[in-house]
Amino acid sequence: MGPRISTGVLAERLTGMIGPRASVARGVLDQHGQSESHYQSLPPDIVVFPETTQEVAEIVKLCAGVGMPIVPFGAGTSLEGNAAAVAGGVCFDFARMNKVLSLHDSDMDVVVQPGITRKQLNAELRNTGLFFPIDPGADASIGGMTSTRASGTMAVRYGTMKDNVMALEVVLADGRIIRTARRARKSAAGYDLTRMFVGAEGTLGVITEITLKVHPVPQAISAAVCSFDTLHDAVDTAISVIQSAIPVARIELLDDVMMRGINAYAKLGYREAPTLFFEFHGSETSVAEQAEAAQAIAAEHGGHGFAWAKAPEDRSRLWHARDNTLYAGLGLRPGARAVITDVCVPISRLAECLTETRRDADEHGFTAPIVGHVGDGNFHMLILIDPTRPEEVEGAKALQARMVARAIAMDGTCTGEHGIGLGKIDYLTDELGEAVDVMRSIKAALDPDGLMNPGKIFSGRAKT
Repeated sequence: MGPRISTGVLAERLTGMIGPRASVARGVLDQHGQSESHYQSLPPDIVVFPETTQEVAEIVKLCAGVGMPIVPFGAGTSLEGNAAAVAGGVCFDFARMNKVLSLHDSDMDVVVQPGITRKQLNAELRNTGLFFPIDPGADASIGGMTSTRASGTMAVRYGTMKDNVMALEVVLADGRIIRTARRARKSAAGYDLTRMFVGAEGTLGVITEITLKVHPVPQAISAAVCSFDTLHDAVDTAISVIQSAIPVARIELLDDVMMRGINAYAKLGYREAPTLFFEFHGSETSVAEQAEAAQAIAAEHGGHGFAWAKAPEDRSRLWHARDNTLYAGLGLRPGARAVITDVCVPISRLAECLTETRRDADEHGFTAPIVGHVGDGNFHMLILIDPTRPEEVEGAKALQARMVARAIAMDGTCTGEHGIGLGKIDYLTDELGEAVDVMRSIKAALDPDGLMNPGKIFSGRAKT
């Protein structure tokens, strides 16, 4: 690595390579320093818009030669400052690398560039009888979802990104281009490099191509909503549905605070109580059987008003409300920012973890709606704060710390799907201990100069 040169000199070199697709315009830089998270804007020095893997490799080589940090950027929907340019550097915006490269419908897989969003991908698949099911709510890029090991509302049926990414093309810190696997559905060939890069948040390399599993569009889909008197009853219902082997596609929990928010935001009239949102996929017969079984379990736990949404427009309205819980939550306290955090625990501990977290937030006076992917033990809290009041900022941090400690004590994790980013570095060590030093060793081997998305996942170097 050579000495870091000035931004102006590097910008000139990049302009020589890719023309106006290298930008130092203040508005462009500021846009790429922001995200959906509550963290302060940390813009890069330069933004580039590559169009090919070869361009990515050449720009990475140039950055490596002059010691310039490299920050991949997708749609800017991350929640833990995952794409913040903490050390400045060059931001790689993949908006122009947003194509489906090949579809193998008989094998049910698709090869895409990282900038395509999940909604764009499903629009491309619309006439094939296939779809990509991972739905984190936001219209995130596939590259960003891969980098953060995202999941979302349908993970209980279809798994997370780690289960649906088959292979990757990655540009390493020295500019080498590697493929981590072929398209075979299983392989015992060497280290599982695909899984290593899925969830690495751009700290090990820049993902330029992703091979994904896709799934048949269900013959029939039905959705339902059911409210409960207590969080415990709602969670117990979800656990019973999972333990009864009902292949539910989605089972989402919104607490009473969040239900109040979505009623106001989406002009709905749901009961403002802990509520489960269900969705069932399969044949007409199997969907009816699944729904009837789930309804019976809900009734055993005191469920109220099991309401169906079978028509596509009704299902769309229901899930639109669920997918916009961030904005619905913010509407509960106009002008506030949301400290958004998530944990995941074994489902047998979910009711305990969730109710204790709800009680903790209430006792400390926070408006903090909760939404959960309760079929796999994952839930989120939106802690609404006035960022100009230090006592609220510190109180939110303390509330999050207790929530994470509670989850780890229950053999859970500090993040089910948001990633570590900037915000959960300390918690990762609490959760995994010496294993974090192994991660540092891998990072040092692949990125010895620490240029790949520095300041994320962990700090410092491996012990020697």
